[in-house]
Amino acid sequence: MSIRERLSGNEAVATAMKQINPDVVAAYPITPSTEIPQYFSNFVANGSVTTEFVPVESEHSAISACIGASAAGSRVMSATSSQGLALMFEMLYIASGLRLPIVLIVANRALSAPINIHNDHSDSMGVRDAGFIQLYCENNQEAYDNTVMAVKIAEKAKLPVMVCYDGFITSHSVENITLMENEEIQKFVGTYKPEEYLLDEKRNISMGPLDLQKYYYEHRKDIADAMRDAKDIIKEVSEEFAKVTGRKYELYEKYKLDDAEIGIVVLNSTAGTAKDVVDSLREKNIKAGLLKPRAFRPLPYNEIPNELKHLKALAILDKSDSVNGYCGPLFSEITSAMYSSNVHVNTVNYIYGLGGFDVKTDDILEVYNNLQNIAKTGKVDKTTYYLELEDGGEK
Repeated sequence: MSIRERLSGNEAVATAMKQINPDVVAAYPITPSTEIPQYFSNFVANGSVTTEFVPVESEHSAISACIGASAAGSRVMSATSSQGLALMFEMLYIASGLRLPIVLIVANRALSAPINIHNDHSDSMGVRDAGFIQLYCENNQEAYDNTVMAVKIAEKAKLPVMVCYDGFITSHSVENITLMENEEIQKFVGTYKPEEYLLDEKRNISMGPLDLQKYYYEHRKDIADAMRDAKDIIKEVSEEFAKVTGRKYELYEKYKLDDAEIGIVVLNSTAGTAKDVVDSLREKNIKAGLLKPRAFRPLPYNEIPNELKHLKALAILDKSDSVNGYCGPLFSEITSAMYSSNVHVNTVNYIYGLGGFDVKTDDILEVYNNLQNIAKTGKVDKTTYYLELEDGGEK
């Protein structure tokens, strides 16, 4: 039986963690993810979980403790944001390189400098190649559901997973959501039984030894292969989840895209805003659509281009900037995938919302208006726009 609740995104995720009851949670507080370990420490204190909670002195120590606990054979979770994720950078590669199924919640927040505590995707995009599966969430329900699924995905793929959602917009906003029963979640995630772990008395192994050229090369390819294989694992776990809850998740979501002439690709909460704009344009008989990636790692590089090939014009929206003088990371990767699939659609990139800059329906409408013009003329004046900014200054 499902449970109806009103929870913030952070509280929903902490509740999922409580119901999962991991063996170890190690965390250090940083806005806007602070509430997650705060809520969870209360669950530990009142006996709602049997988890060993490890309060540490930094985010680097938090992920280090997670690595040690996971290597020892524990089911492990943590949470962070922004500079905290950046401070973990060195250890993220170790977590994935050791094939440890750690689940890391990331309440997306801008990176300094200047100091900014509000939302964009520069933190998780900055570590997109660290070997973590990355799942992105539009709202509180998706954050809760993906947290539950992430445990099973990580353990099947033998790769760590980031569950990413927008700081403050999702993390602190209260929404109606549907929770699973504790027994349902326990049955769904099952008992963690790692094949190899350091405290296995029957089998002596080592983790993290020196790996010279040939062996290192082979092991890095193994990680790349595991990430490719994770696409099928994500779909498999999502289908199992749908059978239990009735909530079906794919690698990406299409919204009125199949017959669309113009469309955008966008992550997380902005997809909700864009859906409202799509609805308003459809009422005017303008064939607008949307694609929202759920999995960015692994990137559905074959599937997404096939969903976009019929469009007359496309905009890919990035809530982060690669600072490469060309485009944002989502645009770069999806257009590369389109080219490799021989899909040629006039496509532009919009950098938007950096540091929590408000993105309203009027702003998204501006994007669609530009796409209508591109669709009519077949001309792209420039590749990259900074939404709501002109000549480097505020409109």
